[in-house]
Amino acid sequence: MTGPTPELADIFRLHGDAYRHTHALPLHHHRLMQAIVNCRTAAMGGAVEWCDHCQNTRIVYRSCRDRHCPKCQGLASAHWLQQRTAELLPVPYFHVVFTVPEQIAEIAFYNRKVVYQILFRTVAATLLTIARDPKHLGAEIGFFAVLHTWGQNLHLHPHLHCVVPGGGLSPDGEWKACRPGFFLPVRVLSRLFRRLFLEALEKAHADGQLQFFSHLETLRDPAAFAQYLAPVRQLEWVVYAKPPFGGPRQVLEYLGRYTHRVAISNDRLLALQDGQVSFRWKDYRQPEQPKVMTVSAEEFIRRFLLHALPPGFPRIRYYGLMANCHRAAKLKICRQLLAAPLTDLLPRPTDYRDFYAALTGKNLRLCPQCGIGTMVRIQILGPGQAPVAIRMDTS
Repeated sequence: MTGPTPELADIFRLHGDAYRHTHALPLHHHRLMQAIVNCRTAAMGGAVEWCDHCQNTRIVYRSCRDRHCPKCQGLASAHWLQQRTAELLPVPYFHVVFTVPEQIAEIAFYNRKVVYQILFRTVAATLLTIARDPKHLGAEIGFFAVLHTWGQNLHLHPHLHCVVPGGGLSPDGEWKACRPGFFLPVRVLSRLFRRLFLEALEKAHADGQLQFFSHLETLRDPAAFAQYLAPVRQLEWVVYAKPPFGGPRQVLEYLGRYTHRVAISNDRLLALQDGQVSFRWKDYRQPEQPKVMTVSAEEFIRRFLLHALPPGFPRIRYYGLMANCHRAAKLKICRQLLAAPLTDLLPRPTDYRDFYAALTGKNLRLCPQCGIGTMVRIQILGPGQAPVAIRMDTS
């Protein structure tokens, strides 16, 4: 494929069938690939729109809404962001990243759901436990965690991004703030995270929840599994606390970039030619030098599908003060203590165009050609249905 830069759908469209025929894929991988191929095409159906000013006509096809599709995250991200905006507290926010070693990522390759569940559970326990400790903050905190499973080169790299307000509720019901510019000691977080994670992983192995294949097949034996984990116990697990955000605006900018990100966006794809895919990537050892990687289409698809989450697996989760079961009540107390006004959510309109306009200020009804007229829907198209010519009265 030459000419315009490719999209993920183009790679699946041209090389997806060959990949399916040579690889045994789970059903949700087949569905994911087909959804991305069909997204915003006639296969999804859509509508014919006509401008009441310049008579420009266009066809707008429906989105697939798959959470792995790079085209479908804009509205979902805007909606989620609007909900979080109403919950922001007037305090500094911290960004803490928990990463597992490469040896654990290898186990996750065959056991994604089990390992990702352990990752969420142990990260939450680590943050909540250390924050409650009177030697540190001595308060109940709240936060949400976002699972990312990829590195820039699309290899498996599971890690959690946590966004945490700088303070919490003390045992006597008062707001207790963090020290300026400091949340919790990273080394203490790292050590507890490592211990809790390995304990949970060992229990999963003892309970028969883990599967091993290929070069890891010997790890089915408990002694071999213990030997494999021995060097991991000596490693310093990476817990990275970034500098605190400057304020709510910076928090929102971060959330917009990270929460609904997919493994690779279309704007990183550079070329699809002779069965090879080229894409931009950043080597964090040399971040000032953008690089280009070229791999076969087969290898590219393999890497992308590494990051397809198990069906129904939530990649954004809430803990502590922000846990779903009591978030509204707890945040109301925090706002009262901080003398912060309540923020109401916008009602969700029935039509997605009105909702998008309310969230982003961008009017999807405005004609893109003249910038004056309103795009009026004149036909609804079912999946695969061709538009019917309609004569519009312009008098």
